[in-house]
Amino acid sequence: MAAHLAELTDIVRGVLRNADVELVADSRFQDLPAWDSMDLVAVVVEAECRFGLLFEPEEIEALHTAADLLQAIVDKRALGSA
Repeated sequence: MAAHLAELTDIVRGVLRNADVELVADSRFQDLPAWDSMDLVAVVVEAECRFGLLFEPEEIEALHTAADLLQAIVDKRALGSA
């Protein structure tokens, strides 16, 4: 999951246009500088593209931390969901 955290950090940095963002598993998205709800959508869309996944709206609503998204990615990849 560490490799996914590095990729997720890269995605968040790109969305926020802030190379200084450092994520750890328990990082809450809402606590990131200049974060808003549309940033979550942008991060999820980019993660979907990078990992070949598709999230349902109710799944997105449950993503509050980096760990939440990382676990969702792992779970979906294990199921082969696209």
